[in-house]
Amino acid sequence: MSKDRLYIYDTTLRDGQQTQGVQFSLAEKKQIATALDALGVDYIEGGWPGANPVDSEFFNSKMPLRSTFTAFGMTKRSGRSAENDDVLNAVVNVATPAVCLVGKTHDFHVETALGIALAENTENIARSIEYLVAKGREALFDAEHFFDGYKANPAYAIESLRAAYDAGARWVVLCDTNGGVLPAEVGQIVKEVIAGGIAGDRLGIHTHNDTENAVANTLAAVDAGARQIQGTLNGLGERCGNANLTSLLPILCLKDRYKSHYDVGITPAALADLKRASRLLDDILNRVPAAQAPFVGTSAFVHKAGLHASAILKDPTTYEHIDPALVGNQRVIPMSNQAGQSNLRQRLGEAGLVVEKGDPALGRILDLVKTREAEGYSYDTAQASFEVLARRELGLCPEFFDVKRYKVSVERRKNKYNRMVSLSEAVVVVRINGEKKMSVSESMDELGNDRGPVNALSKALAKDLGPYQKMIDDMSLVDYKVRITQGGTEAVTRVVIDCEDSKGRCWSTVGVSANIVDASFEALLDAINWKLIRDTGQWA
Repeated sequence: MSKDRLYIYDTTLRDGQQTQGVQFSLAEKKQIATALDALGVDYIEGGWPGANPVDSEFFNSKMPLRSTFTAFGMTKRSGRSAENDDVLNAVVNVATPAVCLVGKTHDFHVETALGIALAENTENIARSIEYLVAKGREALFDAEHFFDGYKANPAYAIESLRAAYDAGARWVVLCDTNGGVLPAEVGQIVKEVIAGGIAGDRLGIHTHNDTENAVANTLAAVDAGARQIQGTLNGLGERCGNANLTSLLPILCLKDRYKSHYDVGITPAALADLKRASRLLDDILNRVPAAQAPFVGTSAFVHKAGLHASAILKDPTTYEHIDPALVGNQRVIPMSNQAGQSNLRQRLGEAGLVVEKGDPALGRILDLVKTREAEGYSYDTAQASFEVLARRELGLCPEFFDVKRYKVSVERRKNKYNRMVSLSEAVVVVRINGEKKMSVSESMDELGNDRGPVNALSKALAKDLGPYQKMIDDMSLVDYKVRITQGGTEAVTRVVIDCEDSKGRCWSTVGVSANIVDASFEALLDAINWKLIRDTGQWA
Protein backbone atom coordinates (compact mmCIF):
# COMPACT_ATOMS: atom_id res chain seq x y z
CA MET A 1 0.00 0.00 0.00
CA SER A 2 1.39 3.36 -0.99
CA LYS A 3 1.72 5.93 1.74
CA ASP A 4 0.51 9.52 1.68
CA ARG A 5 3.28 12.08 1.96
CA LEU A 6 3.27 14.34 5.01
CA TYR A 7 5.40 17.47 4.71
CA ILE A 8 7.18 18.92 7.74
CA TYR A 9 7.49 22.70 7.93
CA ASP A 10 9.70 24.08 10.68
CA THR A 11 9.21 27.64 11.91
CA THR A 12 11.67 27.65 14.84
CA LEU A 13 13.65 30.51 13.32
CA ARG A 14 10.57 32.69 12.82
CA ASP A 15 7.65 31.81 15.09
CA GLY A 16 10.03 30.25 17.60
CA GLN A 17 11.97 33.50 17.77
CA GLN A 18 8.77 35.22 18.91
CA THR A 19 9.19 33.46 22.26
CA GLN A 20 9.68 35.89 25.11
CA GLY A 21 13.39 36.31 25.80
CA VAL A 22 14.55 34.63 22.57
CA GLN A 23 16.61 36.42 19.96
CA PHE A 24 18.85 34.36 17.71
CA SER A 25 22.15 35.67 16.42
CA LEU A 26 23.19 35.05 12.82
CA ALA A 27 25.54 32.26 13.87
CA GLU A 28 22.81 30.63 15.97
CA LYS A 29 20.33 30.78 13.09
CA LYS A 30 22.82 29.04 10.85
CA GLN A 31 23.51 26.41 13.50
CA ILE A 32 19.82 25.65 13.98
CA ALA A 33 19.14 25.60 10.23
CA THR A 34 21.97 23.10 9.73
CA ALA A 35 20.51 20.84 12.45
CA LEU A 36 17.01 21.05 10.96
CA ASP A 37 18.36 20.26 7.51
CA ALA A 38 20.17 17.20 8.85
CA LEU A 39 16.98 16.12 10.59
CA GLY A 40 15.26 16.08 7.21
CA VAL A 41 12.40 18.57 7.53
CA ASP A 42 10.90 19.64 4.20
CA TYR A 43 10.74 23.39 4.83
CA ILE A 44 12.81 25.72 6.98
CA GLU A 45 11.21 29.09 7.54
CA GLY A 46 14.14 31.40 8.14
CA GLY A 47 12.36 34.52 9.37
CA TRP A 48 10.99 37.76 7.96
CA PRO A 49 13.43 39.51 5.61
CA GLY A 50 13.59 43.20 6.37
CA ALA A 51 12.07 42.83 9.84
CA ASN A 52 15.49 43.08 11.49
CA PRO A 53 19.15 43.15 10.38
CA VAL A 54 19.87 39.57 11.51
CA ASP A 55 17.03 38.09 9.47
CA SER A 56 18.06 40.09 6.42
CA GLU A 57 21.68 38.98 6.77
CA PHE A 58 20.59 35.39 7.29
CA PHE A 59 18.69 35.29 4.01
CA ASN A 60 21.53 37.03 2.19
CA SER A 61 23.97 34.35 3.42
CA LYS A 62 22.31 31.82 1.06
CA MET A 63 22.95 28.69 3.10
CA PRO A 64 23.21 25.44 1.11
CA LEU A 65 20.17 23.49 2.33
CA ARG A 66 18.39 20.37 1.11
CA SER A 67 15.24 21.62 2.84
CA THR A 68 13.19 24.23 1.01
CA PHE A 69 14.32 27.56 2.39
CA THR A 70 11.29 29.76 3.02
CA ALA A 71 10.83 33.46 3.66
CA PHE A 72 7.91 34.82 5.66
CA GLY A 73 5.98 38.03 5.06
CA MET A 74 2.49 39.40 4.69
CA THR A 75 0.07 39.96 1.85
CA LYS A 76 0.16 43.30 0.07
CA ARG A 77 -1.36 46.33 1.71
CA SER A 78 -4.48 48.07 0.44
CA GLY A 79 -4.08 50.99 -1.91
CA ARG A 80 -1.09 49.66 -3.82
CA SER A 81 -0.25 46.86 -6.22
CA ALA A 82 1.81 43.85 -5.25
CA GLU A 83 4.56 45.11 -7.56
CA ASN A 84 4.71 48.43 -5.71
CA ASP A 85 4.43 47.18 -2.13
CA ASP A 86 7.91 47.64 -0.63
CA VAL A 87 7.18 45.39 2.38
CA LEU A 88 6.07 42.51 0.17
CA ASN A 89 8.98 42.98 -2.20
CA ALA A 90 11.50 42.93 0.65
CA VAL A 91 10.41 39.32 1.11
CA VAL A 92 10.24 38.47 -2.58
CA ASN A 93 13.64 39.96 -3.36
CA VAL A 94 15.58 37.51 -1.16
CA ALA A 95 14.81 34.91 -3.86
CA THR A 96 14.06 31.93 -1.62
CA PRO A 97 12.45 28.94 -3.37
CA ALA A 98 9.31 29.36 -1.25
CA VAL A 99 7.51 32.31 0.33
CA CYS A 100 4.84 32.13 3.02
CA LEU A 101 2.50 35.13 3.31
CA VAL A 102 0.22 35.71 6.29
CA GLY A 103 -3.23 37.15 5.68
CA LYS A 104 -6.49 37.67 7.55
CA THR A 105 -9.31 35.12 7.33
CA HIS A 106 -11.39 36.27 10.32
CA ASP A 107 -13.93 38.94 9.36
CA PHE A 108 -13.53 40.60 12.78
CA HIS A 109 -9.82 41.14 12.19
CA VAL A 110 -10.33 42.35 8.63
CA GLU A 111 -12.85 45.01 9.63
CA THR A 112 -11.37 45.92 13.03
CA ALA A 113 -7.61 45.42 12.76
CA LEU A 114 -7.16 46.25 9.07
CA GLY A 115 -10.17 48.55 8.77
CA ILE A 116 -10.99 47.46 5.21
CA ALA A 117 -13.88 45.78 3.42
CA LEU A 118 -14.01 41.98 3.36
CA ALA A 119 -13.85 41.87 -0.45
CA GLU A 120 -10.80 44.11 -0.44
CA ASN A 121 -8.98 41.70 1.87
CA THR A 122 -9.64 38.68 -0.35
CA GLU A 123 -8.48 40.72 -3.35
CA ASN A 124 -5.21 41.52 -1.52
CA ILE A 125 -4.70 37.82 -0.80
CA ALA A 126 -5.31 36.77 -4.41
CA ARG A 127 -3.08 39.43 -5.98
CA SER A 128 -0.24 38.69 -3.55
CA ILE A 129 -0.26 34.95 -4.26
CA GLU A 130 -0.53 35.55 -8.02
CA TYR A 131 2.51 37.81 -7.77
CA LEU A 132 4.58 35.09 -6.06
CA VAL A 133 3.53 32.45 -8.57
CA ALA A 134 4.40 34.75 -11.47
CA LYS A 135 7.86 35.14 -9.91
CA GLY A 136 8.29 31.36 -10.01
CA ARG A 137 8.08 30.88 -6.24
CA GLU A 138 6.31 28.19 -4.31
CA ALA A 139 3.57 30.16 -2.58
CA LEU A 140 2.14 29.40 0.86
CA PHE A 141 -0.76 31.24 2.45
CA ASP A 142 -0.79 31.45 6.24
CA ALA A 143 -4.48 31.79 7.12
CA GLU A 144 -4.25 33.77 10.34
CA HIS A 145 -6.98 33.23 12.99
CA PHE A 146 -8.63 30.75 10.64
CA PHE A 147 -10.40 28.55 13.18
CA ASP A 148 -11.82 31.47 15.14
CA GLY A 149 -12.80 33.07 11.84
CA TYR A 150 -14.47 29.91 10.62
CA LYS A 151 -16.54 29.56 13.77
CA ALA A 152 -17.65 33.21 13.46
CA ASN A 153 -18.23 33.35 9.69
CA PRO A 154 -17.50 30.09 7.87
CA ALA A 155 -18.45 31.45 4.45
CA TYR A 156 -15.93 34.29 4.60
CA ALA A 157 -13.18 32.14 6.10
CA ILE A 158 -13.54 29.70 3.20
CA GLU A 159 -13.71 32.57 0.71
CA SER A 160 -10.36 33.84 2.02
CA LEU A 161 -8.80 30.40 1.58
CA ARG A 162 -10.18 30.10 -1.94
CA ALA A 163 -8.67 33.45 -2.88
CA ALA A 164 -5.20 32.03 -2.18
CA TYR A 165 -5.98 28.53 -3.44
CA ASP A 166 -7.38 29.66 -6.80
CA ALA A 167 -4.49 32.11 -7.23
CA GLY A 168 -2.06 29.18 -7.20
CA ALA A 169 -0.94 28.72 -3.60
CA ARG A 170 0.83 25.37 -3.16
CA TRP A 171 -0.20 25.29 0.48
CA VAL A 172 -3.06 26.89 2.35
CA VAL A 173 -2.19 26.70 6.04
CA LEU A 174 -4.96 26.76 8.66
CA CYS A 175 -3.75 28.63 11.73
CA ASP A 176 -5.03 28.40 15.28
CA THR A 177 -3.35 31.71 16.00
CA ASN A 178 -4.76 32.20 19.51
CA GLY A 179 -4.33 28.53 20.42
CA GLY A 180 -7.83 28.15 21.81
CA VAL A 181 -9.47 25.46 19.67
CA LEU A 182 -9.69 21.81 20.71
CA PRO A 183 -8.94 18.60 18.77
CA ALA A 184 -12.53 17.67 17.97
CA GLU A 185 -13.17 21.16 16.56
CA VAL A 186 -10.00 21.04 14.47
CA GLY A 187 -10.88 17.65 13.00
CA GLN A 188 -14.41 18.67 12.10
CA ILE A 189 -13.45 22.02 10.58
CA VAL A 190 -10.63 20.54 8.48
CA LYS A 191 -13.06 17.96 7.09
CA GLU A 192 -15.49 20.74 6.20
CA VAL A 193 -12.74 22.78 4.52
CA ILE A 194 -11.81 19.79 2.34
CA ALA A 195 -15.48 19.15 1.57
CA GLY A 196 -15.69 22.83 0.55
CA GLY A 197 -13.19 22.27 -2.26
CA ILE A 198 -9.70 22.77 -0.75
CA ALA A 199 -7.73 19.61 -1.47
CA GLY A 200 -6.16 17.95 1.57
CA ASP A 201 -2.82 17.53 -0.17
CA ARG A 202 -2.62 21.32 -0.40
CA LEU A 203 -3.72 21.93 3.20
CA GLY A 204 -1.43 22.66 6.15
CA ILE A 205 -1.95 23.03 9.90
CA HIS A 206 -0.30 25.54 12.25
CA THR A 207 -1.26 25.31 15.93
CA HIS A 208 -0.34 27.01 19.19
CA ASN A 209 -0.20 25.40 22.60
CA ASP A 210 -2.33 27.69 24.75
CA THR A 211 -4.57 24.81 25.87
CA GLU A 212 -1.76 22.19 25.85
CA ASN A 213 -3.35 20.74 22.72
CA ALA A 214 -1.04 21.87 19.91
CA VAL A 215 0.26 18.34 19.20
CA ALA A 216 -3.22 16.80 19.55
CA ASN A 217 -4.72 19.49 17.30
CA THR A 218 -2.06 18.86 14.67
CA LEU A 219 -2.74 15.12 14.69
CA ALA A 220 -6.48 15.79 14.47
CA ALA A 221 -5.87 17.87 11.33
CA VAL A 222 -3.76 15.08 9.81
CA ASP A 223 -6.47 12.53 10.61
CA ALA A 224 -8.98 14.80 8.86
CA GLY A 225 -6.85 15.10 5.72
CA ALA A 226 -4.27 17.91 6.11
CA ARG A 227 -0.88 17.02 4.65
CA GLN A 228 1.52 19.70 5.85
CA ILE A 229 2.51 20.05 9.51
CA GLN A 230 4.01 23.23 10.94
CA GLY A 231 5.80 23.40 14.26
CA THR A 232 9.02 24.13 16.09
CA LEU A 233 11.80 22.29 17.89
CA ASN A 234 10.96 21.85 21.59
CA GLY A 235 7.64 23.61 21.01
CA LEU A 236 9.29 27.02 20.99
CA GLY A 237 6.96 29.88 20.10
CA GLU A 238 4.93 32.89 21.12
CA ARG A 239 3.07 32.73 24.45
CA CYS A 240 2.73 29.01 25.26
CA GLY A 241 4.56 27.87 22.14
CA ASN A 242 3.86 26.09 18.86
CA ALA A 243 3.19 22.47 18.05
CA ASN A 244 6.25 20.57 19.25
CA LEU A 245 8.00 18.81 16.37
CA THR A 246 10.20 17.03 18.90
CA SER A 247 7.05 15.15 19.96
CA LEU A 248 5.28 15.04 16.60
CA LEU A 249 8.09 13.50 14.57
CA PRO A 250 8.44 10.35 16.72
CA ILE A 251 4.66 9.94 16.78
CA LEU A 252 4.43 10.16 13.00
CA CYS A 253 7.46 7.93 12.41
CA LEU A 254 6.92 5.28 15.10
CA LYS A 255 3.26 4.96 15.97
CA ASP A 256 1.40 2.41 13.85
CA ARG A 257 -1.57 4.68 13.20
CA TYR A 258 0.72 7.05 11.30
CA LYS A 259 3.85 5.19 10.20
CA SER A 260 1.81 2.68 8.21
CA HIS A 261 -0.12 5.37 6.36
CA TYR A 262 2.30 8.28 5.96
CA ASP A 263 5.80 9.00 4.74
CA VAL A 264 7.29 12.01 6.56
CA GLY A 265 10.72 11.97 4.93
CA ILE A 266 12.58 11.48 8.22
CA THR A 267 15.08 8.60 8.15
CA PRO A 268 15.60 6.31 11.18
CA ALA A 269 19.17 7.64 11.47
CA ALA A 270 17.91 11.23 11.55
CA LEU A 271 15.25 10.38 14.12
CA ALA A 272 17.92 8.79 16.31
CA ASP A 273 19.58 12.21 16.40
CA LEU A 274 16.42 13.94 17.66
CA LYS A 275 17.53 14.29 21.26
CA ARG A 276 20.80 15.85 20.15
CA ALA A 277 18.91 18.41 18.02
CA SER A 278 16.66 19.20 20.98
CA ARG A 279 19.68 19.71 23.27
CA LEU A 280 21.37 21.90 20.67
CA LEU A 281 18.47 24.35 20.80
CA ASP A 282 18.48 24.31 24.61
CA ASP A 283 22.21 25.01 24.61
CA ILE A 284 21.83 27.94 22.24
CA LEU A 285 19.05 29.39 24.40
CA ASN A 286 21.05 28.66 27.59
CA ARG A 287 18.02 26.81 28.95
CA VAL A 288 17.84 23.78 31.17
CA PRO A 289 16.41 20.88 29.11
CA ALA A 290 12.93 19.86 30.23
CA ALA A 291 13.48 16.59 32.08
CA GLN A 292 9.92 15.34 31.49
CA ALA A 293 9.75 16.25 27.81
CA PRO A 294 8.22 13.34 25.88
CA PHE A 295 10.68 11.20 23.91
CA VAL A 296 13.80 13.34 24.51
CA GLY A 297 13.64 14.30 28.21
CA THR A 298 16.05 12.75 30.69
CA SER A 299 13.06 11.40 32.62
CA ALA A 300 11.19 10.09 29.57
CA PHE A 301 12.44 6.52 30.09
CA VAL A 302 13.25 6.49 33.81
CA HIS A 303 11.90 3.53 35.79
CA LYS A 304 12.15 4.22 39.51
CA ALA A 305 9.79 1.77 41.21
CA GLY A 306 11.24 -1.65 41.96
CA LEU A 307 8.21 -3.36 40.39
CA HIS A 308 8.77 -1.47 37.14
CA ALA A 309 12.49 -2.17 37.09
CA SER A 310 11.94 -5.87 37.65
CA ALA A 311 9.51 -6.03 34.72
CA ILE A 312 11.81 -3.96 32.48
CA LEU A 313 14.57 -6.52 33.04
CA LYS A 314 12.28 -9.22 31.65
CA ASP A 315 10.89 -7.20 28.74
CA PRO A 316 11.34 -3.43 28.22
CA THR A 317 7.96 -3.18 26.49
CA THR A 318 6.26 -3.78 29.83
CA TYR A 319 6.77 -0.11 30.74
CA GLU A 320 8.08 1.54 27.55
CA HIS A 321 5.97 2.54 24.56
CA ILE A 322 9.02 2.77 22.27
CA ASP A 323 12.69 1.83 22.33
CA PRO A 324 14.40 5.00 23.66
CA ALA A 325 17.34 4.51 21.29
CA LEU A 326 15.04 5.26 18.33
CA VAL A 327 15.01 8.94 19.35
CA GLY A 328 18.54 9.08 20.72
CA ASN A 329 17.51 8.65 24.35
CA GLN A 330 18.31 5.95 26.87
CA ARG A 331 16.67 3.87 29.56
CA VAL A 332 17.52 4.74 33.19
CA ILE A 333 16.95 2.59 36.24
CA PRO A 334 17.66 5.10 39.01
CA MET A 335 19.01 4.24 42.40
CA SER A 336 17.01 5.48 45.35
CA ASN A 337 15.70 4.40 48.73
CA GLN A 338 12.79 2.81 46.87
CA ALA A 339 15.04 0.55 44.88
CA GLY A 340 15.73 -3.10 45.34
CA GLN A 341 18.46 -5.39 44.03
CA SER A 342 16.74 -5.75 40.63
CA ASN A 343 17.19 -2.00 40.09
CA LEU A 344 20.71 -2.18 41.41
CA ARG A 345 21.90 -5.00 39.15
CA GLN A 346 20.25 -3.37 36.12
CA ARG A 347 21.87 -0.03 36.85
CA LEU A 348 25.26 -1.61 37.42
CA GLY A 349 24.91 -3.52 34.15
CA GLU A 350 24.24 -0.29 32.25
CA ALA A 351 27.48 1.04 33.70
CA GLY A 352 29.35 -2.02 32.43
CA LEU A 353 29.53 -3.60 35.88
CA VAL A 354 28.37 -7.21 36.00
CA VAL A 355 27.65 -8.34 39.55
CA GLU A 356 26.14 -11.77 40.01
CA LYS A 357 22.88 -12.21 41.87
CA GLY A 358 23.59 -12.97 45.52
CA ASP A 359 26.96 -11.18 45.56
CA PRO A 360 27.35 -9.60 49.03
CA ALA A 361 28.56 -6.39 47.36
CA LEU A 362 24.97 -5.77 46.20
CA GLY A 363 23.74 -5.56 49.77
CA ARG A 364 26.63 -3.29 50.76
CA ILE A 365 26.01 -0.89 47.89
CA LEU A 366 22.28 -0.84 48.54
CA ASP A 367 22.79 -0.13 52.24
CA LEU A 368 25.30 2.59 51.40
CA VAL A 369 22.88 4.26 48.98
CA LYS A 370 20.10 4.24 51.56
CA THR A 371 22.38 5.55 54.30
CA ARG A 372 23.69 8.37 52.16
CA GLU A 373 20.22 9.33 50.96
CA ALA A 374 19.23 9.64 54.62
CA GLU A 375 22.17 12.09 54.93
CA GLY A 376 20.80 14.21 52.08
CA TYR A 377 22.17 12.61 48.91
CA SER A 378 19.81 11.91 46.00
CA TYR A 379 20.97 9.24 43.59
CA ASP A 380 17.60 9.26 41.89
CA THR A 381 18.68 12.51 40.21
CA ALA A 382 22.42 11.85 40.08
CA GLN A 383 23.06 8.57 38.33
CA ALA A 384 26.71 9.31 37.57
CA SER A 385 27.47 9.81 41.28
CA PHE A 386 25.79 6.48 41.99
CA GLU A 387 28.05 4.78 39.45
CA VAL A 388 31.18 6.33 40.96
CA LEU A 389 30.04 5.28 44.45
CA ALA A 390 29.36 1.70 43.29
CA ARG A 391 32.70 1.46 41.51
CA ARG A 392 34.53 2.55 44.64
CA GLU A 393 32.70 -0.05 46.71
CA LEU A 394 33.57 -2.71 44.11
CA GLY A 395 37.20 -1.56 43.88
CA LEU A 396 36.70 -0.65 40.20
CA CYS A 397 37.09 3.12 40.28
CA PRO A 398 40.44 4.25 38.82
CA GLU A 399 42.24 7.03 40.65
CA PHE A 400 43.04 9.48 37.85
CA PHE A 401 44.20 12.16 40.24
CA ASP A 402 44.23 12.89 43.94
CA VAL A 403 43.08 16.23 45.32
CA LYS A 404 45.49 17.18 48.09
CA ARG A 405 43.86 20.43 49.08
CA TYR A 406 41.85 23.38 47.84
CA LYS A 407 41.20 26.90 49.05
CA VAL A 408 38.58 29.43 48.02
CA SER A 409 38.50 33.08 48.91
CA VAL A 410 35.91 35.75 48.29
CA GLU A 411 36.83 39.41 48.49
CA ARG A 412 34.33 42.25 48.45
CA ARG A 413 35.72 45.72 47.96
CA LYS A 414 35.20 49.02 46.22
CA ASN A 415 36.69 49.45 42.76
CA LYS A 416 38.17 52.59 41.26
CA TYR A 417 34.64 53.79 40.45
CA ASN A 418 33.71 53.52 44.16
CA ARG A 419 31.33 50.61 43.40
CA MET A 420 31.19 47.50 45.55
CA VAL A 421 32.43 44.49 43.61
CA SER A 422 33.34 40.93 44.52
CA LEU A 423 36.18 38.72 43.37
CA SER A 424 36.40 34.97 43.96
CA GLU A 425 39.67 33.07 43.71
CA ALA A 426 40.48 29.40 44.10
CA VAL A 427 43.61 27.30 44.53
CA VAL A 428 43.56 23.55 43.86
CA VAL A 429 46.48 21.18 44.42
CA VAL A 430 46.29 17.73 42.82
CA ARG A 431 48.68 14.82 42.37
CA ILE A 432 48.72 13.16 38.93
CA ASN A 433 51.05 10.26 38.16
CA GLY A 434 53.16 11.14 41.17
CA GLU A 435 53.48 14.81 40.13
CA LYS A 436 52.00 17.57 42.24
CA LYS A 437 50.24 20.36 40.33
CA MET A 438 48.81 23.60 41.66
CA SER A 439 46.27 25.61 39.70
CA VAL A 440 44.94 29.06 40.51
CA SER A 441 41.89 30.68 38.95
CA GLU A 442 39.54 33.57 39.50
CA SER A 443 35.88 33.73 38.55
CA MET A 444 35.78 36.81 36.34
CA ASP A 445 33.85 36.36 33.11
CA GLU A 446 34.60 38.07 29.80
CA LEU A 447 32.58 41.10 30.94
CA GLY A 448 34.48 41.47 34.20
CA ASN A 449 31.70 40.09 36.41
CA ASP A 450 32.39 37.79 39.33
CA ARG A 451 30.76 34.38 38.73
CA GLY A 452 31.26 33.20 42.32
CA PRO A 453 33.47 30.84 44.32
CA VAL A 454 32.14 27.62 42.80
CA ASN A 455 32.94 28.90 39.32
CA ALA A 456 36.48 29.80 40.43
CA LEU A 457 36.92 26.35 41.99
CA SER A 458 35.66 24.59 38.88
CA LYS A 459 37.98 26.57 36.64
CA ALA A 460 40.96 25.92 38.88
CA LEU A 461 40.32 22.16 39.11
CA ALA A 462 39.89 21.80 35.36
CA LYS A 463 42.82 24.05 34.50
CA ASP A 464 45.66 21.53 34.44
CA LEU A 465 44.86 17.83 34.66
CA GLY A 466 47.78 16.75 32.55
CA PRO A 467 46.99 13.81 30.21
CA TYR A 468 43.26 14.18 30.89
CA GLN A 469 43.00 17.84 29.96
CA LYS A 470 41.45 17.36 26.50
CA MET A 471 38.77 15.15 27.99
CA ILE A 472 37.94 17.73 30.65
CA ASP A 473 37.84 20.54 28.10
CA ASP A 474 35.15 18.56 26.27
CA MET A 475 32.68 18.66 29.19
CA SER A 476 30.43 21.56 30.03
CA LEU A 477 28.12 22.36 32.93
CA VAL A 478 24.47 22.51 31.83
CA ASP A 479 22.74 23.17 35.15
CA TYR A 480 23.59 23.74 38.81
CA LYS A 481 20.94 23.15 41.48
CA VAL A 482 21.15 23.84 45.20
CA ARG A 483 18.76 22.62 47.90
CA ILE A 484 18.80 22.88 51.67
CA THR A 485 17.76 19.45 52.97
CA GLN A 486 17.52 20.27 56.68
CA GLY A 487 16.57 23.43 58.51
CA GLY A 488 18.11 25.35 61.37
CA THR A 489 21.74 25.34 62.45
CA GLU A 490 22.20 21.75 61.24
CA ALA A 491 21.23 22.63 57.64
CA VAL A 492 22.76 20.46 54.95
CA THR A 493 23.25 21.65 51.37
CA ARG A 494 22.68 19.34 48.42
CA VAL A 495 24.21 20.37 45.11
CA VAL A 496 23.33 18.62 41.83
CA ILE A 497 25.39 19.33 38.72
CA ASP A 498 24.23 18.42 35.19
CA CYS A 499 26.97 18.04 32.57
CA GLU A 500 27.21 17.08 28.92
CA ASP A 501 29.89 16.59 26.29
CA SER A 502 30.36 16.72 22.52
CA LYS A 503 29.31 13.08 22.20
CA GLY A 504 25.82 14.00 23.38
CA ARG A 505 26.24 12.29 26.75
CA CYS A 506 24.45 13.89 29.69
CA TRP A 507 25.16 13.00 33.30
CA SER A 508 24.30 14.26 36.78
CA THR A 509 26.28 14.20 40.02
CA VAL A 510 25.53 15.14 43.60
CA GLY A 511 27.45 16.50 46.57
CA VAL A 512 26.27 17.04 50.14
CA SER A 513 27.84 19.15 52.86
CA ALA A 514 27.01 21.84 55.39
CA ASN A 515 29.31 23.97 53.20
CA ILE A 516 27.88 24.81 49.76
CA VAL A 517 31.34 25.12 48.22
CA ASP A 518 32.39 21.72 49.56
CA ALA A 519 29.17 20.12 48.30
CA SER A 520 29.77 21.68 44.89
CA PHE A 521 33.34 20.42 44.82
CA GLU A 522 32.23 16.88 45.65
CA ALA A 523 29.69 16.91 42.80
CA LEU A 524 32.28 18.35 40.45
CA LEU A 525 34.81 15.64 41.29
CA ASP A 526 32.26 12.93 40.57
CA ALA A 527 31.37 14.58 37.26
CA ILE A 528 35.01 14.68 36.16
CA ASN A 529 35.69 11.11 37.27
CA TRP A 530 32.64 9.80 35.41
CA LYS A 531 33.77 11.57 32.24
CA LEU A 532 37.31 10.18 32.54
CA ILE A 533 36.03 6.66 33.15
CA ARG A 534 34.06 6.85 29.91
CA ASP A 535 36.71 8.52 27.78
CA THR A 536 39.59 6.32 28.93
CA GLY A 537 37.63 3.16 28.19
CA GLN A 538 37.68 1.98 31.79
CA TRP A 539 33.94 1.85 32.22
CA ALA A 540 33.41 -1.74 31.08
